Amino acid sequence: MAKLISPELFSWFVLPLLIFCSRIIDVTIGTIRIIFVSRGKKHLAPILGFFEVLVWIVAISQVMQNLSNFVCYFAYAAGFATGTYVGIIIEEKLAIGTLVVRTIVDKNEFELKEQLANSGFGVTVVDAEGKNGDVKIIYTVIKRKELQEVIRIIEGCNSKAFYSIEDARKVSQGIFRSGTSSGDRTSIFNLFRIHRMSGLNKKMK
Repeated sequence: MAKLISPELFSWFVLPLLIFCSRIIDVTIGTIRIIFVSRGKKHLAPILGFFEVLVWIVAISQVMQNLSNFVCYFAYAAGFATGTYVGIIIEEKLAIGTLVVRTIVDKNEFELKEQLANSGFGVTVVDAEGKNGDVKIIYTVIKRKELQEVIRIIEGCNSKAFYSIEDARKVSQGIFRSGTSSGDRTSIFNLFRIHRMSGLNKKMK
């Protein structure tokens, strides 16, 4: 490539651009790989790790061969920052993983339960005691891509409802929308055992 264009243009523009793009690729892959590891995707993470390191070696070798070119340093750093952002955006679009949505309400719990159930979500209601009296804790386990729909349902039924969202590393059984696999679920009964052990059913809100 250097023979097709002037050496100066290649050194100060083309080479930094290639380093920048390489860093975007390898850091994007790395960001997604880390997220896959946290989600328990043990078969996909090593494959991504292979390509991540392969691209990184190409990028760092070019930097080491051109230590006097400070533009390569900026391209390397800028590619890292951009790749991190791009990786997060891609992961959000993929919406990989399962979530546990915990909603605490002191009224309209029946309406919320019915709305979630009618939309195809599994729902379990637990009695609890809050600061100002009795409350209901409504649990539902969903795919990440369904989160915005669930939030709309919650806020539509009770705009003052308190809800929290947690990642579920593994789930099984329970009631789920059609098309979800049983290998990526956590037992709803195990969820409530953890709930009782951690004392979450004690005076919340």
